[in-house]
Amino acid sequence: MSSYPVGQFPVYRPRRLRQTAVMRRLVSETQLSASHLVLPLFVRSGRKLRRPIEAMPGLCQLSPDELVREAAAAHEAGVPAVLLFGIPEKKDAKASEAYATSGIVQTAVRLLKKELPELLVITDVCLCEYMVHGHCGIVRQGKSDGRVLNDPTLNLLARTAASHVEAGADMVAPSDMMDGRVRAIREKLDELGFAETPIMSYAAKFASAFYGPFREAAESAPKFGDRRSYQMDPGNALEALREVAMDIEEGADIVMVKPALAYLDILHRVKKEFGYPTAAYAVSAEHAMIKAAAANGWIDERAITLESLLAMRRAGADVIITYAAVEAAKWLAA
Repeated sequence: MSSYPVGQFPVYRPRRLRQTAVMRRLVSETQLSASHLVLPLFVRSGRKLRRPIEAMPGLCQLSPDELVREAAAAHEAGVPAVLLFGIPEKKDAKASEAYATSGIVQTAVRLLKKELPELLVITDVCLCEYMVHGHCGIVRQGKSDGRVLNDPTLNLLARTAASHVEAGADMVAPSDMMDGRVRAIREKLDELGFAETPIMSYAAKFASAFYGPFREAAESAPKFGDRRSYQMDPGNALEALREVAMDIEEGADIVMVKPALAYLDILHRVKKEFGYPTAAYAVSAEHAMIKAAAANGWIDERAITLESLLAMRRAGADVIITYAAVEAAKWLAA
């Protein structure tokens, strides 16, 4: 039993334990390894296609064959999982390509599970990439406000998630922020016999300026308005906790905070409050800013990237979704 009052500790700095890398790892309070990382990938129709994403240096939209090569290289580097985003050939007002059996994500999942059965394949479940207007749900027609209709959207999200799992996805990750979508997806998966398929919910997803490069990558920018009516106000921390609580109640197996670095306080509070498996998404602008600064010689890309990812782990992340997953895995193994 400690004799020190709560919050008071003896002055002791174990300098000798920090003399070598091995010693430092032994006493480190927080560990970062490749096993914590998930690599997001963008897939579109075609063959031998690698279309560079200008706003996200080093990343491309990939055809399914190139996707397999990219995923195989990531897995070889030690990254255990990928998160898929699809770019369809056509868009419409009902996001029909999102839940089509022959949709781009469904096709990619089948190929990945055939070629890389040990790779964990997670699919993003949203409709924005598939909607002609770029919003995450069905939009009210004939009205100037373009309001997104929550409840009619739930069925389409559940159908999309089910089609991904039927194709072989190991986990689904709804990112739309419609109220009740976790429950709708859980019920649909259970009904189809996929009760053991986990859901990683984008539970606290903020209406952030950090998503800009992603919208180029996924070709999903809204044609009008913005997503503030269904994504969260950046100033609301208690609302984030309520959103997470609701998703857990509805059946989420992993909860996510997005973005990561600007919301480390939210990430910490979520982990501390619920103790649930928690993910952090290091989003596109975080990646782009580090790449741009490194290209100008202003920062050490390796050091900054690993320190940023370690901060997410320290704040409470069990899973980190990052575009730097492969580079980070190689740096960590060096």
